[in-house]
Amino acid sequence: MPNHKLTIFNQTRNVILVEQCTLANTFWSRALGLMGKAGLAAGEGLLIYPEWSIHTFFMRFSIDLLFLNQQDQVIGLRVAMPPYRPFAGVWGAHYVIELPPNLIPPTQTQVGDQLVLTPSPHKKL
Repeated sequence: MPNHKLTIFNQTRNVILVEQCTLANTFWSRALGLMGKAGLAAGEGLLIYPEWSIHTFFMRFSIDLLFLNQQDQVIGLRVAMPPYRPFAGVWGAHYVIELPPNLIPPTQTQVGDQLVLTPSPHKKL
């Protein structure tokens, strides 16, 4: 299966949140998420679809979380959720974007913001 990448743009704040967001939309990619990874680099993220909640068991680092509805609007968020936490979720969320920790405050992303998801441009090696 191809490794789909997306660019996540906060249209409300006019700022790119993620340049290379991996799409986790299969049973296994959603189940594994970021477990076992060393971290997320600047510009990286993981979009888990469909999903309304996550945990950070077996993770080594904190993450920021955006919970979005079907119209790609932020309906919940969490800054710097630490590893080994049992639950973060928002009823009604259609998908979750996991981001590097402490990305949300400097981008001023808030509940109600409109995001735009587009395929990331990539170079062939």
